[in-house]
Amino acid sequence: MIKINKIKVMDEYIKKFNIDKLFVSDMKPFMELFLFKRNEYICKEGEKNKYIFFILKGKAKVYITLSNGKSLLNCFYSDFAIVGDIELIDLKNPATNVQAIEDTYCIGISLDNAREKLINDIKFLRYLCNSLGEKLNDFSKNSSINLLYPLENRLASYIYVTGERSKNGQLIKFNENLTQIAELLGTSYRHLLRTLKSFLMREILIKRGEYFEVIDLPKLKELASDLYK
Repeated sequence: MIKINKIKVMDEYIKKFNIDKLFVSDMKPFMELFLFKRNEYICKEGEKNKYIFFILKGKAKVYITLSNGKSLLNCFYSDFAIVGDIELIDLKNPATNVQAIEDTYCIGISLDNAREKLINDIKFLRYLCNSLGEKLNDFSKNSSINLLYPLENRLASYIYVTGERSKNGQLIKFNENLTQIAELLGTSYRHLLRTLKSFLMREILIKRGEYFEVIDLPKLKELASDLYK
């Protein structure tokens, strides 16, 4: 996590997302701008969270660790999303992992300041209720996807959302730990390999050294069907 001391940049984000309109009182003096590099954790399951974050730019995946030690994908966050809202209310440590899948910029307000200034802010609490309702809907939808959709659809959606894009967005590289991906998608390692092999045979992907490259983006998007949100 890198703190960025650029007031003008933070002001631009505040204006873009109307963040100042979320609160009754002026919270700008308590805001800080942060950058989370790819694969960094914005919050980690069971570890104390010091901030409530507003994701401004970038993407993060949200997943839980089960009692058997395996992980399961919940959803993805992109701009604009809140991390740490539940911890603000119930004072417990996070129950999920939120990990940046590309460089991600956030505005943070320390939980101490948020609890002092926002816990009785009716305007912000109303927004928080709407946000939590949307998250619940997304979690319910994604849980159904994990149970009901074939792996090829879920994998295509995962690659489309998490793949590393070139500057023009036309080239997508996929280079992640396949054992972890199998866990996140609730499948076996062997089934994942069979599905990747199918993508290679159908010329959706091509293997280039240590990573996969998408060579038929329209077909990948057709399979993905915007499943994961």
